[in-house]
Amino acid sequence: MRLVIATCSVDYEGRLRAHLPLATRLLLVKADGSVLVHSDGGSYKPLNWMSPPCAMAEIEPDDEERADGVTSVWVVAHAKSDDRLRVRLHEVQHDSFHALGVDPGLVKDGVEAHLQALLAQHIGTLGEGYSLVRREYMTAIGPVDILCRDADGSSVAVEIKRRGEIDGVEQLTRYLELMNRDPHLAPVTGVFAAQVIKPQARTLAEDRGIRCVVLDYDALRGIDNVEHRLF
Repeated sequence: MRLVIATCSVDYEGRLRAHLPLATRLLLVKADGSVLVHSDGGSYKPLNWMSPPCAMAEIEPDDEERADGVTSVWVVAHAKSDDRLRVRLHEVQHDSFHALGVDPGLVKDGVEAHLQALLAQHIGTLGEGYSLVRREYMTAIGPVDILCRDADGSSVAVEIKRRGEIDGVEQLTRYLELMNRDPHLAPVTGVFAAQVIKPQARTLAEDRGIRCVVLDYDALRGIDNVEHRLF
């Protein structure tokens, strides 16, 4: 991984346009080719990024850029679209490479891991006609808990939490943004599933078109049949 702290401006061009004015930021270049632009605020979410497959080239600034104080330019081009990220570096304060090795991945706590296995086994809990594609569907930014298809054959990404909070919705949003760039999967809708979903998380999810599903752990295990309850 390459870590660069630099005063820079960033322009994203393609299906949408976005501009980050000159400021000091952290630039991450990962081994998978992804490039992420972070500020010192905004929690863990990057201000802008380019996901693989993409290629980055460092080029000399043109005359106008050099006159504005630009010392180097990064051009990051996506391999399957016309999307481009152009980073103009003015002053570099830090530039280093670090070999992180192979990551073992996220180890979920026992309840979340068991919920994932149970929901995959009983995928019809999400709706009639749903079918499982696979668990732990790998993307460039991490594994989606479950990838399945609805009754119409459309792709559905499912994120499972013990407690559904805003961070989980943000995580699923990032997966959906990336997966919907894949023509073999798109369009991909999202399901946010948890034993308990906080009101703020539900509001955010529904605003983004993500369906919320409350999971009954005992019912999935077959211990408690909801059809036979008096209350």
